[in-house]
Amino acid sequence: MDVTLNPDQEAFVQQAIKAGRIDRVEDAVTEALLLWEGRELLRAELIASLDEARASIARGEGRIITQESMHALATEAKQRLRS
Repeated sequence: MDVTLNPDQEAFVQQAIKAGRIDRVEDAVTEALLLWEGRELLRAELIASLDEARASIARGEGRIITQESMHALATEAKQRLRS
């Protein structure tokens, strides 16, 4: 597979090579793909978490958020931490 970088990307990669942060252009592409893959995994986890939250609300398991309910939740959390 051939990858073509735009001039700004090429300059960015060449600067990283000169600075010794990477050795080759291919290393920059590999690093970029690893970061992208990690971001996509986090995105999928977030979507799954949102789907579960929506399903929980649909089952009636949600809480109505008010100033009083947040205060009660904070108090409960502090008590759990102390015990």
